[in-house]
Amino acid sequence: MFPLLWIPATIAASFFQVARNALQRGMMGAAGPWGATLVRFLFGLPFSILFAAIAWWATPDLDPSFSRAFWSAAAGGAFTQVAATACLLIAMERAGFAVGTALQQSSLPLAALLGLIVYHDSMSSIAWAGVAITTAGLATLSWPSGKAATGPRPVSGAMFGLASGLCFGFSLNAYRHATRALDAAHPVFSALASVAIVQAMQAGALTLALAIHNRAALRAIMAGWRGSLAAGLCGSCASAGWFFALALSPAAPVRALGVVEAPIAAWAGRRLFSERLHLRQILAGGAVMIGVVLTTLY
Repeated sequence: MFPLLWIPATIAASFFQVARNALQRGMMGAAGPWGATLVRFLFGLPFSILFAAIAWWATPDLDPSFSRAFWSAAAGGAFTQVAATACLLIAMERAGFAVGTALQQSSLPLAALLGLIVYHDSMSSIAWAGVAITTAGLATLSWPSGKAATGPRPVSGAMFGLASGLCFGFSLNAYRHATRALDAAHPVFSALASVAIVQAMQAGALTLALAIHNRAALRAIMAGWRGSLAAGLCGSCASAGWFFALALSPAAPVRALGVVEAPIAAWAGRRLFSERLHLRQILAGGAVMIGVVLTTLY
């Protein structure tokens, strides 16, 4: 197995993630944030099961370990990712597609700060400089002036973007632990099987919750099944790429390389949603990306 395969896997996952986010955002009006969140899990599940089955058939000498460590990490990652996705969609609606994506990059510095507080992790001075630069960039994005706003409620959108980054920071590390706990010797199978299991958890829990509390959202995503199916396919491909990359590399460099989604999202926001970024937002987004990369140098 070639360890550097995490690099093209991460880049591919970033492209699919932007496509999935754009498709989900298009469903926000009819299905709401939780219905649009369910789309990626429910409609992506058949594709994830297919990918896992192919990996099972094609990989010899499998010895998966469905241990307590795997289930706890998978469950923790699954439910923090659900919250992260809902927060991200709200951020994109309120602050703009590109701005919401840039704010999502807060997952790495926030995870670094949590690691210091909770686990007493140490980081280099360069990494702390990255945290400071990222924080400054995020602060600029969080309180844009009226001229710089690309969405109707940029301040509240920024808060949801930061919450999304925090939850994604938790889920990234949880998924790495889950993938390695399942079968570290076969990262492709382990990644694809973990995706299928996690998406089954997410789809089941969120479908049940909406069936009880918001059946209109379920009807809306079923009525728009073509868009839902496309979002599900892109979501499954993105998740497979992220899980595979995390099976081969620590979360920090994977997340750092994942900042390539920010310029992709800026282009998509311009082409699909007629959003225009102002100079202050471009500079702040660039600072966030530089800071995220520096934070990985711990």
